[in-house]
Amino acid sequence: MIFTVAVDGPAAAGKGTISKALAARFGLAHLDTGLLYRAVGAKGGDAVAAARGLEPADLARGDLRSLEAGAAASRVAAIPEVRAALVAFQRDFARREGGAVLDGRDIGTVICPEAEVKLFVTASPEVRAHRRWLEVGGDAAQVLAEVKERDARDMNRADAPLKPAPDAVLLDTSDLSVEAAVAQAAALIESRLQGA
Repeated sequence: MIFTVAVDGPAAAGKGTISKALAARFGLAHLDTGLLYRAVGAKGGDAVAAARGLEPADLARGDLRSLEAGAAASRVAAIPEVRAALVAFQRDFARREGGAVLDGRDIGTVICPEAEVKLFVTASPEVRAHRRWLEVGGDAAQVLAEVKERDARDMNRADAPLKPAPDAVLLDTSDLSVEAAVAQAAALIESRLQGA
């Protein structure tokens, strides 16, 4: 069975948590595509060469969840040659036998426009900043400013801007528990699997 679930959304909306839970629940492979960009940004140097030479071990770095790695990821993701180098990897993963869940910012619009399920997970900037602050600490006002700055950069980049696919289902997690958000997403997948 080839079955792709594309989960897009801004930073700290819950897409990674939801994606991992869905993959486990349905026995699908999972790829956090943001890790690819975080790894390229964290490697430093020539971003295009780093993207072309990316290896699985690069995704296991301990510093990929830091605010610095997130900011670096957003910067390198705006480079068309970096995006092109990582597209084939993501598309191959998405259409693997057994099905896959991919989360990122352009999965439903660019990487897998043919995905059987497309979710756009979002939450208010304030809720997302608070979640990120709980995760990484620091100054709460600074974290909010960084979330808003990253949103602007991701939504306004020329190549593959962050936006919901026209046929994506919007899932606002601002007032949802993790369990409730996963349940809503799982119900959508169940209905698509039954129709497949």
